[in-house]
Parts: sequence; structure tokens; C-alpha cells
Amino acid sequence: MALADSARGLPNGGGVSPAAGSGAAGSGAAAAAAGGWSSFPEIVELNVGGQVYVTRRCTVVSVRDSLLWRMFSQQQPSELPRDSKGRFFLDRDGFLFRYILDYLRDLQLVLPEHFPERSRLQREAEYFQLPDLARRLAQARAAAVAARPAALHRDGSLCADEPPPQLLGYLEAEPLEGGGGGGASASAPSPTASRSPSGGPLLTPSQSLDGAGGRRSGYITIGYRGSYTIGREAQADAKFRRVARITVCGKTALAKEVFGETLNESRDPDRPPERYTARYYLKFNFLEQAFDRLSEAGFRMAACSSTGTCAFAPEQGGPADDKIWTSYTEYVFCRD
Repeated sequence: MALADSARGLPNGGGVSPAAGSGAAGSGAAAAAAGGWSSFPEIVELNVGGQVYVTRRCTVVSVRDSLLWRMFSQQQPSELPRDSKGRFFLDRDGFLFRYILDYLRDLQLVLPEHFPERSRLQREAEYFQLPDLARRLAQARAAAVAARPAALHRDGSLCADEPPPQLLGYLEAEPLEGGGGGGASASAPSPTASRSPSGGPLLTPSQSLDGAGGRRSGYITIGYRGSYTIGREAQADAKFRRVARITVCGKTALAKEVFGETLNESRDPDRPPERYTARYYLKFNFLEQAFDRLSEAGFRMAACSSTGTCAFAPEQGGPADDKIWTSYTEYVFCRD
């Protein structure tokens, strides 16, 4: 039975008696640290920020001295937090954890093309104490910054952590006053470059800047499917505009700029920044909150449309006099 106790590999020695010898205790601890014996199951379920992952225990302990290595080799299952279904819980970004887990499987860093969240993934790597992954991400970010001017000429992408160097002059320069002598400025474009009516550079739609903060122009469409019930005697109890989910359609970079952390990207996680998507939705259900964010980002409503259907409540199992209205509405917002 001394072998069974030492196999746990606990820091306190696992209850090995002195008579068993220090060599046996040391080899048992080393085997436990290497993943040979453990009180954890071979297959572990993780709930990371609401996203569920199922993997082998040897995967999560593959990097020694990392946070996950300590959790699943130096602690007992009863010491780790769990969710209501018994899965081990980590309060981190569940969508970025997929790349952490990919790295732990084969210690290789493979990211999608035009991956826009290197800085956030680097922060996750530092939290999980994966120094090699954090170093590779830092090097990739530095290489992306160095290559950004060439990438700008190729596809006009402005989706990066910082503005490209050749646009810094535009972002910092004062608007030209019609006519005299402005073309000699060192930060101004060549005389043959196109100009907007305000005197700034006329860029492609993905590069368009407003006069204040260098923000992109474009359109975002907000859609929702809602329902409400109206009864003859139950007006006070009517459930008006019960919104199930607010969808976001438009360019990926614009959607992330406006809604940030409140944007759920789980249905389209690897969309390049300059591509369009119709699969995002918001983590909240208040239309006014979405409108406030769009207004703060400089958007204005350009159009809206709605369709609706009506059904009697008895067909849906409700009171005989009630009618259930279901509608789908879209709001189109624009920023010039």
C-alpha cells in the first residue's frame, strides 16, 4: 500500500513511511509529476469562461511549471473549482483558450491568417505561465508591425493594434485649408493623391478616416427577432419586445471596434478583420445598449425594416383572448 500512497505525488510526501526509503518516494513523486500516476481522470473536462473543452490530462500537464501543470499534477481534484456539472472551471477567455490547448498538444504555434488578437492571446499565455508561447507571440507581433506597410499596400488593411506608420501623419495632421501652400507639408500626400471634400486623404472604404480619431467608415446592421403578447384584459401583463438574441452583421473589424468584449464570436471565431460576417451576436439583449454603443462610436441610423406575424395564444398553449406577435427587425447604422 505504500506504493499506492506514493503514487499520488503530493508535495507532503503522500504518507510514505521512512522505512520505504527516500529513493522510492522520490521516484513516485517524479512519476506523478510526469503524468504517470494521478488521482485525476485520464480524460478531463474544462469549462473555460463558459466554453467546454474535453482533453487528456497529459495534454494539460505537458508544459512543466505552467499554471495548468501545477493545477493537475500538484493539486487534488477536490481543491480545484468546478461548475454545476462537475467540470473544472477556469475564469478566462474561452474562445482564445482553443489556441492555448492547441499549443499544449504539440508545442507548436499555428494561428489563422490575419489573426487580430495576438496581444490578447499573449496575455492569456502569460496568465497560464507559458513563457515560450508568450515569447513566440511577441515575436510574431513585432514581425507583423515591421511588415505592416507592405501589407497595407497589398490589401489596405488597417486592422491592427496600432495605426500603420504611413498613416500616422494623416491622423496627426491638421485638415488643409483650401488652397495655399498646404501641399509642401512633409506629412501630406503627393500632389496627385485624391482628396476628400474636407481636405483629408481620400482612402479606400476599409481605410476611410473621420476627421477626429482615424476611425473606419462603414455600415453595421443590427437585427433581432422578438415577440410580445397582447390580450383583451391583460394589457398590464403583456410581455413587450421579448428579444431572444441581437445579431450583428458587417465588417469584422468594425463590429469588434464598436462592441468589444460584448461581441460573441463563437459562431465565426476566425474571420479575417477585413471580411464581412453575419454570424456575430451580442452578449446582452437590450437594443438601447447596442444603440448607445453605436452612437458613441459615431454611427447614425440610416434605415430600418421590420416584418411580423400574429398567432392566437391558444395555438401556443396560452389564454384564449391573447395574441402572440412575432417580428424580425433590422436597423442599418452608418458612419461616414
